[in-house]
Amino acid sequence: MREDKSTASGLLKGAAVLSLAAILSKLLGTLQKIPLQNIGGDGVFGIYNTVYPFYTILITLATAGFPTVVSKFVAERHAMGEESGKRAVLRMATAVMAILGVAGCILMYFGAPLLAAWIGNSHLIPALRSAAPALLFVPLTASLRGYFQGLQNMVPTAVSQVSEQAVRVAVMIILLFYFTGLGGTEAVIAGGALAGSAVGGAVGLLVMLLYWRGHHKQMRQDSAWPSGRGASPAGQDRSEALPQPQVIIKSNTPNFGPAEELTDQGIPAAGLRKNSESGRGLLGEMLRYAIPICLASLAIPLLSLVDTFTLPRLLSRGGDELRAMAEVGVYNRGIPLVQLVTMLASSLSVLFIPLMAEMNLRGDREGIRRQIGLALRWFWLIGLAASAGLALLAGPINVMLYEDGTGTGTFAWVAWTAAPGALVTITAALLQGLGFVRAPAVHLLAAAALKAALNVLLVPQLGITGAAIAGIAAYAAAAALNLALLLRRAGLRPRLRDALLRPAAAALAMAAAVLLLRLVADAVLPPGRLAALAESLLGVLLGAAVFAAAAVRARLIGAAELGALPRVGPKLLRLLRKLRLLR
Repeated sequence: MREDKSTASGLLKGAAVLSLAAILSKLLGTLQKIPLQNIGGDGVFGIYNTVYPFYTILITLATAGFPTVVSKFVAERHAMGEESGKRAVLRMATAVMAILGVAGCILMYFGAPLLAAWIGNSHLIPALRSAAPALLFVPLTASLRGYFQGLQNMVPTAVSQVSEQAVRVAVMIILLFYFTGLGGTEAVIAGGALAGSAVGGAVGLLVMLLYWRGHHKQMRQDSAWPSGRGASPAGQDRSEALPQPQVIIKSNTPNFGPAEELTDQGIPAAGLRKNSESGRGLLGEMLRYAIPICLASLAIPLLSLVDTFTLPRLLSRGGDELRAMAEVGVYNRGIPLVQLVTMLASSLSVLFIPLMAEMNLRGDREGIRRQIGLALRWFWLIGLAASAGLALLAGPINVMLYEDGTGTGTFAWVAWTAAPGALVTITAALLQGLGFVRAPAVHLLAAAALKAALNVLLVPQLGITGAAIAGIAAYAAAAALNLALLLRRAGLRPRLRDALLRPAAAALAMAAAVLLLRLVADAVLPPGRLAALAESLLGVLLGAAVFAAAAVRARLIGAAELGALPRVGPKLLRLLRKLRLLR
């Protein structure tokens, strides 16, 4: 019992470490786009945001499935004491990752002119070639991360993720200043910015190799130490430092052959060793698990790739490629803030997957319906408040972050992708928890096709605003498909008043307060970036407070849910009751 509790505690701690590292690395990756535009300008920003989704697709193809598979296979062999099997898994994964990485690097570097021609902009060639070397490092890092995750050691992955992202951003900013100071062209400056990906990838791999060196040294010391209880050379009790697999000798009568070694899970150890040593069999088994995971992971970056292959060509007028890149940069101004909302939604949504899976296993239909209703309400309110707030404050936020108000109208349209994006995230997590793994990916693929069709239809007429409207429609379609399947399987029929009318009333109350604040700020504050900063921060605080109060007043958020918030919940309840907003 104590061992089970210790294992559960270790898993929770590992999940917390990994989640915190993922949030921090995503935050760095999102916010780095602001200095990128400030230093390089909209042309550099457009080139970077056109190339990066393609780079992300190649990284996803090389790394999405195998780390998960490596962690699964290593965990199974670790539980059964198969040290040779663990090493065989890592060797196979490393070989495959190396081949994919080299192939991706060659494709991206030497195929840069062809890719740029397909996209329709020759200014992309230096950026594509600068990002290519990262593919030599990132896949190998991914295989090592999967190995340590299989041992339930999440610290190496967390440290390497944060180190990789921090170095990437630092190198990007240094090279931006360097090439800008030399008077480089937009293409050269964007190439320097993307070169940070290669340096960051190399640092991430170096961190994992250092952890592997320490781990390998510890394994050699433990294998050299005599078996049994006692202190190991590292000062640990060897029986507690490494799990000791139990081998049960199954007694058979002489008529049925020799005794067979079984692991404590009842799996023949000899069969596992035979499978571990079979390279072709191991590779086939790993690919059967990795390919579906990889294809599912491609769905989300595919939406960004649609813009990569359609916007530059659709926006080019009279062959002015650089102007098209500047327009793509303006279009991408609002996307980092929307990504912060979806990042928050992604980080919170993973909490529902194991909970839903457990309830589904127990057959707790009422609990499933209750959790689905709660999750949908919270994520819909968060997404709606974020979209409405960003759209209302698009002007001052645009000036605050990017120095001028260019493309404020498009910024406001892009903001409205946060609400359906949050719904896509949570509905996908809930469906995965119920066992519907492929459906969310298929729905996102359909949304990507819709985005491409609407880009072709709207961009020639409306420019980058048409691309933003196409994005809203694509995410809304994916959210609607996910939601329809989820509600049908759970047997839920939400009321129109609770799902739309009351949230809309809360959004209108927030809009009235924010617009009044903007009128006062525009009349009192002098124009400039500092005034935009003050107006944006005050608008965010006021809008969030009014929306929350209106949601509580409309009984969209109950006292029990508010009281469950750590630390601030009870204080917030007392304040709302004093203001007579909550009974």
